[in-house]
Amino acid sequence: MKKLLVFSVAVFFLLSAPVNVAERASQQSVRLAICQILVIDSDREGNFRRIEYALEQAATQHAQIAVFPESSILGWENPDAHKMATPIPGADSDRIGSLARKYGLMIAIGLDEKGGEHLYDSAILVDRSGRLIWKHRKINVLPELMTPPYSQGRPEDIGVVETEFGRIAVLICADTFSDAFVERMKTLKPDLMLVPYGWAATNDKWPDHSKELEELVSRRAAQVRCPMAGVDLVGEMTHGPWAGWTYGGSSFVADATGKILMTARDRDTDLRVIDLPIGSLVRRGADPAVR
Repeated sequence: MKKLLVFSVAVFFLLSAPVNVAERASQQSVRLAICQILVIDSDREGNFRRIEYALEQAATQHAQIAVFPESSILGWENPDAHKMATPIPGADSDRIGSLARKYGLMIAIGLDEKGGEHLYDSAILVDRSGRLIWKHRKINVLPELMTPPYSQGRPEDIGVVETEFGRIAVLICADTFSDAFVERMKTLKPDLMLVPYGWAATNDKWPDHSKELEELVSRRAAQVRCPMAGVDLVGEMTHGPWAGWTYGGSSFVADATGKILMTARDRDTDLRVIDLPIGSLVRRGADPAVR
């Protein structure tokens, strides 16, 4: 009888022990909405309307996190953003927070940020209560595409944030071109990596150009050893040396081994919801490279 009592008490404390959020994330899935929207340069109100349409659909499909492209509010490499962009936190990020709260979704989205005299190509993560929990400033800004160019973020600011879904990482488009930036991210052992893209090319390069994005998403997910969502937009660049180039959609989601699990539509708007197993293979000890 005493042995049975001891066993029962032990089981009670085992089951009632607090579970670390990050450990729980390594065993769960998250319902991710890939929001491949049309973005029109300088059309703040229209772009916000398209963002909300996507959130309405995502909420209807019971998504938990909605992921949007790079520069979703004012358009990428748009010199008008030097005058139109707002600080973070500020008016645009506050509106994203209000939408997150309204639809009960965590949101990852790229948006231009005004910081003093500087313009940054940034991305934010907002939790389901509307709270801004992370900001990343793009580091590899391709300065030849706009005058004056985006100001650079700092490599040392690459990081992860603990959330209800585990450790989430955010990079932006060309940041994933850099082995050094991605290796730094790997050391932080994220459970999920979310990357807004502005993947553009001349019209004659589509759909082949999407294969390059597919390969990049697959390679970086496998390198970091965590699932990755790379979300592109649909639309056209209207300024600079790439004026007339188009964004071809074809967003991708890969698992922690680099296997592509989802591909969005080619050169069209799309919203896909996927139940994605998340967790760092490195932190779980499932990475052959660290055995």
